[in-house]
Amino acid sequence: MSSFQMLGKGTFTPEITHVSSHGVWLLTSDQELFMSYDEFPWFKEATLNKILKMQEVSPGHFYWPDLDVDLSLENIRHPGRFPLKAHSNQHAVHSCRAQL
Repeated sequence: MSSFQMLGKGTFTPEITHVSSHGVWLLTSDQELFMSYDEFPWFKEATLNKILKMQEVSPGHFYWPDLDVDLSLENIRHPGRFPLKAHSNQHAVHSCRAQL
């Protein structure tokens, strides 16, 4: 492989490009994906710093350590195929209080 062919390989880092009142946009190496709060409630009450602190732990697999949220490209592209297994932190707190 020539040095010209190696230029730019492995230099792209996914990033959060926008956070709004509707959801979060994630830029990957080939597209920008929208994660609505309806489908991804963990981000709705999170601080901007916690949302921006994201890691790509393997290709197409993203982790937000401060939120303990772990999502794949498949989860993000097709959230309907993966029913939510957990509620947002705020909802979980209210549910626990209601049981007391």
